[in-house]
Amino acid sequence: NTGRPTANKGGQKVDLKKKTESRIDWSLTVFPLLAIGAMALLLILFPENSSKVIESLRNFLVNDIGFVYILFGLGILIVSLFIACSKWGKIKLGNLEKPRYSNFSWGTMIFTSTMAADILYWALIEWAYYFNETPFAMENMTLAQKQDWSSRYPLFHWGPIPWAFYILPAAAYGYMMYVKKSPRQRMSEACRPILGKKVDGVLGKAIDLFAVVGLLAATATTFSLATPLLSQAICSLTGWNPSHFLTIGILVLIAVVFTLAVIFGIKGISKVANICVFLFFALLAVFLFGGPARYIIETGVSAIGGVANNFLEMSTWMDPLRLSGDGVTGFPQKWTIFYWAYWISWAVATPFFIGKISEGRTIRQTILGAYISGISATFTAFIVFGNYGLYQQVTGKVDVAGQLAAGATPAEAILSGFETLPIAKIAIVLLILAMIAFYASTFDALTMVIASYSVKNIKEGEEPSRKLRVFWSVVFILLPIALLFSDSTLTMLQTLSICAALPIMIIIGMVVVSFIKNLKHHGETAKAEESAEKE
Repeated sequence: NTGRPTANKGGQKVDLKKKTESRIDWSLTVFPLLAIGAMALLLILFPENSSKVIESLRNFLVNDIGFVYILFGLGILIVSLFIACSKWGKIKLGNLEKPRYSNFSWGTMIFTSTMAADILYWALIEWAYYFNETPFAMENMTLAQKQDWSSRYPLFHWGPIPWAFYILPAAAYGYMMYVKKSPRQRMSEACRPILGKKVDGVLGKAIDLFAVVGLLAATATTFSLATPLLSQAICSLTGWNPSHFLTIGILVLIAVVFTLAVIFGIKGISKVANICVFLFFALLAVFLFGGPARYIIETGVSAIGGVANNFLEMSTWMDPLRLSGDGVTGFPQKWTIFYWAYWISWAVATPFFIGKISEGRTIRQTILGAYISGISATFTAFIVFGNYGLYQQVTGKVDVAGQLAAGATPAEAILSGFETLPIAKIAIVLLILAMIAFYASTFDALTMVIASYSVKNIKEGEEPSRKLRVFWSVVFILLPIALLFSDSTLTMLQTLSICAALPIMIIIGMVVVSFIKNLKHHGETAKAEESAEKE
């Protein structure tokens, strides 16, 4: 027994992984690699010109059509809640008597397979960016107001709207896989109800190519933002000097870890997710019990209430006069639109994974359960890690916001806060291990999904070949390495995500419309069957 998945055909065993290798869609596999390779070369060879082009695109996307991202986000949230609470919410994804995974395992995989490494990074530093900002163009803010808004906005930017970009498509893909039983696990296939046979032609191919290239750009942003923190943390423990080569070594190490995990399929991903949760809670305990627990909890509770009270205003504020910024780009353009675009560009693969592990659940359980799992874990991270740093700021112990304003790197600012912990070295070790584990858990899930993209038709229970998974594991780290040599700034990385998100946003809109059309047809079919039985 080789341990490889097999199927019986005419009394003979057929190796499914060999079959997937023979059904690879080479255009969808090679073209994204060439596109990312060309982009990487341009960034390395022409860094200044590349930056100018990216800045021009950013100005158009955030200042001229930024309202599209804002309205799309609010719309997706409303539609997801409507579907969950409607009669369609009772539709079951698959024929299992009970869900394939327990609530705990399912919830941990949702959290750790999304942007968990990013969540750790931004929970530690995002509040500091907002501390000296002026949301809603409020001038001469008091210390209490700065505290309130810098603790609220991180929860808003990682709350219901961004999670909706994952959860609604996840329900659509789960329906496609387990109710419609589609053999193709791609965004184009989810658009079939409105595009018809065009999905099988050039239009369908274009949708999938945009999706894969957009995802690769988003993952490059993730690596480029958070990996320097890992590098700086290792240097603080070892005394080494930070360098591009150290960061490349870290990227390669992470790639090896998530490649090993994805080789073992969903079981391997589940085990890494459990390790992530253990390390996550260990780090939370250090911050909560080693810091001002009362302040952390009270500020968190106040922040949740503040977001709930101001949710509609925060969701639609565009700052037309740009009074909250430099007159050209305001606070919502700089941050909210970036975050919506960031999550949208990740919505290529993550919803497929959530849909895949939701077999046996109803659409209502999938949508509401995913909101509960994702938001509760995310809020916990931002409340504990963020409010610990905010406490150091408001009490004057460490001026993290001032360090950022003076030109310090985010990694340096974050680690200055770690130094105030009673067991700083242990906390840094936990941070390093947690980020590597979270990266591995996030990218092994993505690798599994994108490898499935590369297969023309994939059967229920079938997984793409290991060679294909390893190939995508390597591709994921190419652009981040190129960005290391282009002196990429936060603005440049934000723009990369915003650009990648525009075509994907249009595709997600088609996926949602197709999903609703499928649900209507499902309801009509169910009524017809009931009428036939009564007769």
